[in-house]
Amino acid sequence: MPSKIEKIEREVFRLPSHERALLAEHLISSLDDEEDPEAEMLWIEEAEHRYKKYKEGKVKTKSAEMVFKEARSKLK
Repeated sequence: MPSKIEKIEREVFRLPSHERALLAEHLISSLDDEEDPEAEMLWIEEAEHRYKKYKEGKVKTKSAEMVFKEARSKLK
């Protein structure tokens, strides 16, 4: 007899990829009940570092329109 997880898995794999991705995001975020102040500070430092490089013109950028267009094409 299949386990509950196996049954759920079969149902989930019938969903379109974008719905599976959304479900995965929700499941992963449900595991993050506790905040990690150290991790949060590291992400803030990384964001500041990336912003500085952007302001200095040291990174290539793309418009949001282009990013979304590329992402949509990968989902098809």
